[in-house]
Amino acid sequence: MKKKIAILGSTGSIGKNLLKILEKDKSNVDIILLTANKNYKLLYNQINKHNVKNVIITNKLSYKILVKKLKNRNIKIFNDYSSFNLIFKKKIDYVMSSISGIDGLIPTIKIIKYTKKIAIANKETIICAWNLIKKELKKNKTFFIPVDSEHFSLWYALQNLPSKKIEKIYLTASGGPFLNLNKQKLKKINISQALKHPNWKMGKKISIDSSTLMNKVFEVIEAKHIFELPYSKISILTHPSSYVHALVKFSNGLVKIIAHDTTMKIPIFNTIFTDDNNKIFSKKIDIKKLNTLNLRKVDIERFPAIKVLKKIPEKISLYESVIVSVNDILVNLFLEKKIKYNQIVSIMLKLINYRVFLKYKKLTPKKIEDIISVENHVVYEIKKLLKL
Repeated sequence: MKKKIAILGSTGSIGKNLLKILEKDKSNVDIILLTANKNYKLLYNQINKHNVKNVIITNKLSYKILVKKLKNRNIKIFNDYSSFNLIFKKKIDYVMSSISGIDGLIPTIKIIKYTKKIAIANKETIICAWNLIKKELKKNKTFFIPVDSEHFSLWYALQNLPSKKIEKIYLTASGGPFLNLNKQKLKKINISQALKHPNWKMGKKISIDSSTLMNKVFEVIEAKHIFELPYSKISILTHPSSYVHALVKFSNGLVKIIAHDTTMKIPIFNTIFTDDNNKIFSKKIDIKKLNTLNLRKVDIERFPAIKVLKKIPEKISLYESVIVSVNDILVNLFLEKKIKYNQIVSIMLKLINYRVFLKYKKLTPKKIEDIISVENHVVYEIKKLLKL
């Protein structure tokens, strides 16, 4: 029987990688839904290639263009995520949620009840709304797997193990393009330099976050939520080759090191084929890399974004939404050439200490609207504070 699949964010890098994997198993999969924001051209090609009958494209202009292109064809086209109940008549087998940013929050939570398994690649959703996601997963008996290589590696290593058996977990970070750059030169970094990640091909936003190590701050918050660990049990190590993705030190003295090729195809493949005998091509174990892991503690002077972790409360709060929103705004300002590279983190560390934002440490998100309200408030306040 064919696996019924939906992909939220099919035109992004995760969505495209998943579709490449599924091409090799076309006879056993039925792609029920693809979604995108603006990229109607790629979405149109994906529809044709994979014989998809339902699509959601949220940008109004792109929606109108796609409607014209698909005129007189038996394909349902929607403009928002309120249409899930029209698309899914019963639970499907698998959903990949890979819409980037806060935009992925509403569709991720809404689609949980329509699927048996959901793989989530959206950092912001897990960071800001894990308690809401967890509630929906439990209520609808939906199985969850994280997609990020670090969190997938931890999930793979920790399946069915109680948190009390875990002494410490370590997430690895390549250190991005500036790991060994003279610190004085960080003041003069331009956009093209910041986007040149040494190991991964990613979008602009996540490439900048990787260079500042802000993405690793987000991943620590995710790991804390997903694996129900205190922040004291989670650390970051720089690891330039990105071959090892996570390490676990157990209370019984054993250590697990989880490594795989530097490609997202491996964690993506394993989120969909957990119970099957399917195999993916991978390289032989890289002995040279294992002999030169070069794991190190993070240099906080070089990567001051790590200081953010000291400010976050143990219990999930709306303060995490503040941090996500502030970082989003500052990265965009850098990409628009309105602030310097080294100001992304320096301004952020000041802003998140303002009283107007600190109050959110005591507030827990109770519904999606709480998080969206915080995001809007952060935008409003930062425009005032930075005189934008």
